[in-house]
Amino acid sequence: MAEPVALTALALDAAFGWPRALYRHIGHPVGLFARIINSCEARWNRPEYSFGARRVLGVLTLLVLLILVAGSGWALQRLLLASLGGWGWIGVAILAWPALAQRSLFDHVRAVGERIDAGDLTGARGAVGMIVGRDTAALGEAGVARAAIESLAESYCDGVAAPLFWLLLLGLPGVWAYKAVNTADSLIGHHEERWRAFGWAAARFDDLLNWIPARLAGVLICLAGGGGWRVLWRDARRHASPNAGWPEAAMAGVLGLRLAGPIAYDDVMHDKPWIGDGTSDAGGDEIDRALTIYIRACLLLWLIAGGALWLR
Repeated sequence: MAEPVALTALALDAAFGWPRALYRHIGHPVGLFARIINSCEARWNRPEYSFGARRVLGVLTLLVLLILVAGSGWALQRLLLASLGGWGWIGVAILAWPALAQRSLFDHVRAVGERIDAGDLTGARGAVGMIVGRDTAALGEAGVARAAIESLAESYCDGVAAPLFWLLLLGLPGVWAYKAVNTADSLIGHHEERWRAFGWAAARFDDLLNWIPARLAGVLICLAGGGGWRVLWRDARRHASPNAGWPEAAMAGVLGLRLAGPIAYDDVMHDKPWIGDGTSDAGGDEIDRALTIYIRACLLLWLIAGGALWLR
């Protein structure tokens, strides 16, 4: 059942993304996850608690989130399959659809390229600021383009490859449990003093869930781009994250760019190592090339899901 569900969810996402009308009326499931996480954080991540207590409460927050999300996914999947019989998988696919982000990621990154091509650097900074966490106000055209390409590569794993992996493996509870953990990591899985203890479990579990998908994403990007293998194997571990470096190094290798490097967050410069060889001078053309590779890499995921269905 997982394979037709995955293919249908991929098709719905590619065709429609998450429509604005739906977002206005019902929001997005990730928003519900964020409310649960923020509620727990407000109650339990208090500075007067010890480091150890906050770490335990962070673990408890993650458990509460997973029980609610995975439990609901399991119950809904079971209900649909039991009540609709042979057609239940279609309902499961519809519920899995918003967990994927092929279309929205493409649209967000393309918007950055369009602003650069139009000579609108201010607009490009605003567009890239919607998908990255770094400071963007002082970025030049090359910095904006590299930020968009890095986000595209990393989010190919977080937004497409990893959700699909867990959907194929564990169905609806698997894909939404992954999205819940990934949301928790983005909100509280940081190294700053406020989050270091409370967000520890979210960050570590997110690393675990992305371990295989990140490496798969790197391989698929290299296959889609017809190269980049040397940079992938050499530079994937230069990233601070144990996973994000794989798709970023693959994209850097395929495009012949240097990505990452020194980056400012909250007016503090972080001297991150460069990933890749060649120039750091990127622009709209490089974004277009990256998007082409991204589309091919997404199609390879479709082939994997289709191949799994054929083998079954």
